[in-house]
Amino acid sequence: MFKKLLTIVLALAMILSLALVTGCAKDEPEVTTDPVTETTEETPEETPEEEPVDFTVGLVTDVGGIDDKSFNQGTWEGILEFATATGAQTKYLQSDSDADYVPNLSNFSDEEMDLIIAPGFLFEGALTEVATNFPDQKYLIIDMVIADKPNVASAVFAEEQGSFLVGVAAALTAQEAGKDTVGFIGGMDFDLIQKFEAGFEAGVEAVDPNMTVLVEYAGDFSNAQIGQTLAAKMYDQGAYIIFHAAGGTGNGLIKEAKDRRTNGEDVWAIGIDKDQYDDGIYEGDKSAVLTSMMKRVDVAAYDVAEMTLNGEFPGGGILVFDLTNQGVGIPESNPNLTDAVVEEVKAYEGKVVAGEIEVPVLPNRLK
Repeated sequence: MFKKLLTIVLALAMILSLALVTGCAKDEPEVTTDPVTETTEETPEETPEEEPVDFTVGLVTDVGGIDDKSFNQGTWEGILEFATATGAQTKYLQSDSDADYVPNLSNFSDEEMDLIIAPGFLFEGALTEVATNFPDQKYLIIDMVIADKPNVASAVFAEEQGSFLVGVAAALTAQEAGKDTVGFIGGMDFDLIQKFEAGFEAGVEAVDPNMTVLVEYAGDFSNAQIGQTLAAKMYDQGAYIIFHAAGGTGNGLIKEAKDRRTNGEDVWAIGIDKDQYDDGIYEGDKSAVLTSMMKRVDVAAYDVAEMTLNGEFPGGGILVFDLTNQGVGIPESNPNLTDAVVEEVKAYEGKVVAGEIEVPVLPNRLK
């Protein structure tokens, strides 16, 4: 009887053991297969977004350098934004003098980059030469037109329109403070920078024809010390607000405004090319920068890079950035302008866009 019972127990144990083994063998393929199946299904959707594009953009700076807090830096920020959106590769070469322009442009051209950007009218001669030597290379020049080269796209701006708006803001703010004098500092005295001066003067005059506009030119785009010296002179002459179109030289203006506000003096600076509010911070979150004339070189760099990536490089063409396409203007946020001033500036902007106001490109002194 005991043997029969033992036999039955052993038989049941074997059956149970086989069932457990069979169960495990049956479950294992499900555990292994599911993740593989899920990964295979998801990979085609995720890979295009994660893989960087095979596209390179190079920037050759002018003498202001990559961190000029103005023109070069704004262009570079547009390139970096494009790289973030697409995964493109980026490089820059800094020029210490104009003698570096041709070698730097040529070095990038030898690398066969997909797009090379030269920010500024100072590149006209150098880029014309290099574009001739490398006819298959694509280039973008900002602030200058090279129309006879099919491998060069040109981006220009209605600087006078954006300057008109900050002129309006300056005059209205000066009126609020009971002041009657503002100023302008230019880098070099030629037609491009004269457009900033002309627009600024016109904006001031639209608000108050009797307001005085002091004007000084530094003769340099990369000398902050000269900028600070000129700013000190103009503030001492009674300028309440000074607008600059002087690249790195304008950093001296902002420093002088910061120093004076730190010492309790009520003066302001107006920035250029990019929102320079942060550059004017002198205490906590207080800034000596009233507002800035945004010249969207970042948008120009981004747009042309995107067009080139999409096979639509606008070689030989001229792209115009103005108030109608928000290529120029003031920042969206202006903590140092009153709401009334911002509303008035917007009203004037609408008149320019509608053609009711035509902003001059020549300053009063040259008319």
